[in-house]
Amino acid sequence: MIETLTPVGLDELNDTAALQTRRDRKYVLNPDELAGLLAALPPARVLEIDGARSFAYDSTYFDTPGLDAYRLAATRRRRRFKVRTRTYVDSGSCFVEVKTRAGRGTTVKERQPHDDAGHLGGARTFVSARLADAGAPPVPVLTPTLRSRYHRTTLLLDDARVTLDTGLVWELLTTDDVGSDEPRSALIGDRVVVETKTAAGSGPSSVDRLLWRAGHRPDRISKYATGLAVLLPGLPDAPWRRLVRRRLDIRSTPGTTTCTTQLTSERTPS
Repeated sequence: MIETLTPVGLDELNDTAALQTRRDRKYVLNPDELAGLLAALPPARVLEIDGARSFAYDSTYFDTPGLDAYRLAATRRRRRFKVRTRTYVDSGSCFVEVKTRAGRGTTVKERQPHDDAGHLGGARTFVSARLADAGAPPVPVLTPTLRSRYHRTTLLLDDARVTLDTGLVWELLTTDDVGSDEPRSALIGDRVVVETKTAAGSGPSSVDRLLWRAGHRPDRISKYATGLAVLLPGLPDAPWRRLVRRRLDIRSTPGTTTCTTQLTSERTPS
């Protein structure tokens, strides 16, 4: 289905739907569920660069030694934040990004070019200023905590930007509170993370409505917090516990301790 869609270039995609302040909704689908969604998709175009329609992403997340960013998310605090570097592997470009929460559940993402994916370095000033502007708690120390890697396909519709993430792998970077029998990395098998991104203040997109009619409701999944909850099971995990235990298919990557959580069918009746 993806290969039959009309392409859209990166410049036009960003001009049309950069959506740095937006409302995000995420859904975890298996391959059959994704196929059903794509078959019913309204008119859409797919991001294409040099003939490619799927692109590798590599993100490193930074947190305090006490995992303040994680714990603020786990307790659903309004002033929570996320700091990461994101590398677009195919082009080699890298950015440092700060994500904060605005009113009514909207996400604000601010970023600048960066040259060292594994460290914040000179970007600490940028990060501190963005967090202060958002009213987030001061964080004097931020260190690499978790790495995520996946492939992304991006669709552009009239009312939304939609991303399809596959092959998600988490790798733990911190050594604090890690037991010898805990896995250092995990993957989610063939599950697909579908994310709809709409302008702040707008209603649900046509894709959201398609998913709702099929019995799906937004899942609480964060590539940082859910990954950390999987790899450090002693942490508070209330927002993601149901998803991890009943909706994902978590598996250790080769060379790590076994860590498997099987998916069970869980749908909301139409």
